[in-house]
Amino acid sequence: MGASDSKLVFKQGIFKLSEGTTIPADDPYWKGFWELPESAEDVFSLFSPTDVRRTRDTSLPNLESLILSLTSRLFTLRNLPAFPDPDLAPEREALNCIRVLTRILPFLHEADNLEAWEEKFFWGARRKRKRNGQVKPVVLFDEAHPEEELKDEVVDDGEFEDAKPLAEELLDTLIDLLFFHGFTLPYNERTKSKVSYSIWSSGVGCNTPMSSSKELENNRTEVLKLLLAFASKSMYMPANVLPVKGVKALTYIVTCPDKQVVLSTLCSLLNSTLKYNPASWRLPYDHVVIGDPKQIYVATCLQLLLVLILYPIPDEGKGLSPKNYFRHFLGRLHRPQDFQFLVDGMTRILHQPLQVTSSYLPGSQKPLKWAPEMIMLFWETIQCNKRFRSFIVDTDRGHDFVILVLFYALEYRTDPTKQGIVRMCVFVLQTLSAEDNFGNGLNKKFERQETLPAAIKIDNFSGTYADFLISSIHTLITGSKGKLDAIYPALLAIINNIAAYLENLNSVTALKLLQLFSSMSSPSFLLANENNHILLTSLLESMNAIIEHKYDKNPRFVLAILKNRKRFEALRSFTLESGQEEIERLSQLRKDSADGSENAHSLLRSPRNSSMDSLRSPVSARTPSLSNVPEEDGSFAIGDDDSDDEEHEMQPTPSQSSLSNHNSRTPSVSSSVDDAVPLQLRGMSEKARGKMPVGQPSFSRVNSMTSMSSHTAAVSASAGGFAPSAQWIDSWLPSLPLHTILTLLSSTPNNSPPKTLPNTIDTSSPRIHLFEWSPLSLGWYESLLWSFIFSSEMAAQRGATGIWNSTNVRLFKVEKEAAKGPSLMKPMGAVDAVGSNLVQRIGSLTVRGGAEAPKPAAGAARDV
Repeated sequence: MGASDSKLVFKQGIFKLSEGTTIPADDPYWKGFWELPESAEDVFSLFSPTDVRRTRDTSLPNLESLILSLTSRLFTLRNLPAFPDPDLAPEREALNCIRVLTRILPFLHEADNLEAWEEKFFWGARRKRKRNGQVKPVVLFDEAHPEEELKDEVVDDGEFEDAKPLAEELLDTLIDLLFFHGFTLPYNERTKSKVSYSIWSSGVGCNTPMSSSKELENNRTEVLKLLLAFASKSMYMPANVLPVKGVKALTYIVTCPDKQVVLSTLCSLLNSTLKYNPASWRLPYDHVVIGDPKQIYVATCLQLLLVLILYPIPDEGKGLSPKNYFRHFLGRLHRPQDFQFLVDGMTRILHQPLQVTSSYLPGSQKPLKWAPEMIMLFWETIQCNKRFRSFIVDTDRGHDFVILVLFYALEYRTDPTKQGIVRMCVFVLQTLSAEDNFGNGLNKKFERQETLPAAIKIDNFSGTYADFLISSIHTLITGSKGKLDAIYPALLAIINNIAAYLENLNSVTALKLLQLFSSMSSPSFLLANENNHILLTSLLESMNAIIEHKYDKNPRFVLAILKNRKRFEALRSFTLESGQEEIERLSQLRKDSADGSENAHSLLRSPRNSSMDSLRSPVSARTPSLSNVPEEDGSFAIGDDDSDDEEHEMQPTPSQSSLSNHNSRTPSVSSSVDDAVPLQLRGMSEKARGKMPVGQPSFSRVNSMTSMSSHTAAVSASAGGFAPSAQWIDSWLPSLPLHTILTLLSSTPNNSPPKTLPNTIDTSSPRIHLFEWSPLSLGWYESLLWSFIFSSEMAAQRGATGIWNSTNVRLFKVEKEAAKGPSLMKPMGAVDAVGSNLVQRIGSLTVRGGAEAPKPAAGAARDV
């Protein structure tokens, strides 16, 4: 039978599934599903979403029989001594079983009405025919027969035995197939068992490289994708439900008690990911090659690895929750050579876009598609492995990762489809900043700034890594156009955590900190939201820490404080009436200025009339972010007594937008979890941290909903307007940490700072600001990961044959992008024939073609 004939027969067989007639479980018809398809593309293109849904909705018994036949055949092949013999037990049959199951599962996950059926069918108790009593070699399961027919049959109970639930046996079989000689491992005649839990690649846990081939890696990819399809039940739950409810398939895998299975799988996925070297490509524009099997293989390994180590096992209220052994053993790594292997592999991938400055071909260096996933792997590793965190922080390696993470945060800060990545990068930096040695290490001079890409480079920069980090945080806050207001607390927590260790801050950095203070102490900002004063408190604590612990090491910062004494003194006497009057006055001045009043324009711009509040727009019912407030001349006005010799150091802030409406953003998940980032905990002194329960991690994963309201939440927009009152101001204004700065100002009336810290200033212990995971923030985190996986699959398969294409994803929102105009990769009109021929003749490379693939919308599959 030719290829075209087999496709026709296969398609006809698919139609037969939903014709309304129940097909017997022992009908030879079922063999066509593993014998006819020639490739994965055949399965996904011929077995369309419409076909799967029609069968599911109109002929569920046939779909049951199909799944049972496929799994039965897969189990049989796995246990045949001859597998994968091309004649007796061909691997193509196993691959086709895997492909069809991968095609079906997402459409079962999306159907809420089938949840009870899915629980019983896949996870219920069952019995299967004993091997010595099998009469029919293909159909092993008694569930394939309708219950009423079984009553009429005479069945010898001795021929049947209790068996694992179908899902458990299938998952066990798939894990075995990942380590099967001749299928996913090279043949080894000396090994008696066909299954050998050998690590695929050298690296962690393995020093001896194993031979491999494109075929073996492709087979692993097929199995890994079915495991991902099983786990993708996550994508069909709301983000606030997922961490509480969990996914049974993932719970079963990560709680596997067999240490050898867990370690072999963990190390194989980890090593395969980190051994990949993108520099091995010889094509300068390799990023246009979408379907490279090697890149798909590596990306799939990384994605399943993250799904496993990130998964929080739901708390069922039965005492201690089971342990995630994949995460546990990742946290137990301790050998320096293993840590160096991790660092080398991560930086190799993340460093790709930074090489653009040394490329002779513009645009030839692009970040790999799975760079965000690699940042996530780095974050997971430093969270669960304290030794690895110390390995990073205690050496210059920490500097490299700070620059890499800042690059992705700054590169994507205004891209609405990448906000989830930016948020993750900020929490990576906060995780690092909680370590004492991190702050000390930032005092090293940063000498490679001129080699950085334009997105992260600071013109005429001269300073330390601390200067660079604070300047970058300033850019994220003031230049993100209001998209990052949910993580302002985390950004300020980073500064707070390192403040007590900073030395020799340059003048520009000092002025940027004062710019932030000017913004956060303005009436329009303080009166716009009931929580905005918390941000001001955090910033003041940072300034206090610098003064109390490194006063003599930061003369330029102290001088900047003294020259802006009026702002601090005005804040001490702040009232509701004075704030509202100042807002109204500035509003009227701006209105007069817009009407062309020369006098008003000069008054508005006059430094003499510029108080600490003169930079802000009127109070809005919505929460204004710092970037939403127009500035004077596009820059912050620091004070009316700044000297001329420092004016050249004042860097203009990025252009600001008008007040943004939070409702204008397209949320990737429901609005209740759009900003559900990890919760900020109140700063803890080192003494208090020492009293924490033994073994309690700094960045804990909480499975209880009780933590949702127990700590200070991130600043969020008020749904219905906020009306400030004098009583509300009195509740927080007296507790603002102004004492240290006001004491310093009163001790130096002539703006000439003393050489040592005045005795009247008390020194407090450094406070570390941590964060805590809540179920809602875990939902955000898991949705971020699954959006990466979804987008990666869509890009690799060009949208037409993706595993989750056309399914009703509920974890995040997906929208189609409008078709673009013609290009070399997408010829149109008169050049169709020539262009298509040209594309086909570029070797045998897979390139973009056909219809535009659905792309995640703003705040969608790449932003959660």
